[in-house]
Amino acid sequence: MWKFIAKRVGQMIVLFYVFLALLFLILDLQPGDISAQFVGNPDIPPEAKQILIQNLGLDQPKHIQLWNHIKNYTTFNMGQSWDSFPREVSDILFEALPRTIFLFLSATLLSFWLGFYTGKVVAWKRGSVLEKGVMATSIFFWTVFYPWFALLMLWLFAFQIGWFPIGKFITLNFESRPEWVNGFSDVLGRVSGNTTATGWVGSDVNANQMFNGMLLSIIVASAVYGLIRYAADKRVEDERTRRMWHRAALGVTFVGLSAYWILHNNSVYAFDIVWHTVVPVLTLTMVNYAGTTLLTRSSMLETLREDYILTARAKGVPDKVVRDKHAARNALLPVTTSLVLALATVIAGGVITEQIFSWPGLGRALLTAITVEDIPVAMGALALIGILSLLAHLIADVLYAFLDPRIRFQG
Repeated sequence: MWKFIAKRVGQMIVLFYVFLALLFLILDLQPGDISAQFVGNPDIPPEAKQILIQNLGLDQPKHIQLWNHIKNYTTFNMGQSWDSFPREVSDILFEALPRTIFLFLSATLLSFWLGFYTGKVVAWKRGSVLEKGVMATSIFFWTVFYPWFALLMLWLFAFQIGWFPIGKFITLNFESRPEWVNGFSDVLGRVSGNTTATGWVGSDVNANQMFNGMLLSIIVASAVYGLIRYAADKRVEDERTRRMWHRAALGVTFVGLSAYWILHNNSVYAFDIVWHTVVPVLTLTMVNYAGTTLLTRSSMLETLREDYILTARAKGVPDKVVRDKHAARNALLPVTTSLVLALATVIAGGVITEQIFSWPGLGRALLTAITVEDIPVAMGALALIGILSLLAHLIADVLYAFLDPRIRFQG
């Protein structure tokens, strides 16, 4: 396995450099002169214009510019933003990254879990009223025009009903929030011992630290759940007892994660961030859930026609075991690929969502950079998309071998 991973990592490195070169060449082939937006200002004297051109490296031959571009990314130097000069591109991107990961990871995992469970159930009960209802609903959400649907959800829950905020990721003015939100925040503040509500939410640094802490706690909780479930699968032979352990692991991790943040000193602001994510997460989950349900159902129907499924049924294996252990595990392969690749495109796919919900993530940073022609930020965001896509393909290949015992790694 390690030989296979090392070979794939080598291929990924070569492909990433090719990707960087193509990005540079596509940018260079654009009509017009990119430097014109910085040196075309008549208020700038000619001497200052020449200094700007030299500092940007635009006076060098194209092959030298390409070499410097690849060399800088090799040393993790993405350059400086033209629109927010002299701020580093890496600072802009990695400030927005936790916000995008928190939003889209929550929606993607939730939609995957719900969609896979629903898909395997309706495929097993083909022709039933449940299947027809789920299929009609899934087709609607899968084919709906997403910007319209996102605006509809925002209008309904934020503007019309007023349960949730219209945009952004944290409320700067607590007086503008609904009474039930302030009441719940007061309860959390008294429980955690934090009764102050000023001097914190206006700080971007602390807000980013909060996002990082929330992501880290979710990762730790997921790891604990995975370890408990893995231990139960290895040591417990009875199927019913194993499922009890799975439910207990899920309950323990959820209660532990909730208790940690309720007792946290900044629990008020953690709840405020979660409150802002409800509508965008709900919107993304409904759309992604439909696609996962349809894909799982299609994959399950193909798996149920296999000979080993007929053999298991002929042996008298319980229907639930046939569905969950024999059919669903093999039907999980294309769904897993879809999930992993979806996680890799959170930046590109987040442009519309983050713009509609005013969510200051990577997608919105990319759109802003393109709008104001901030080329270094746009290049950095696109390079990050490329890295995530390559890593996603590697993870999908490794997961295939664990999900399907018929697959073996070869050097």
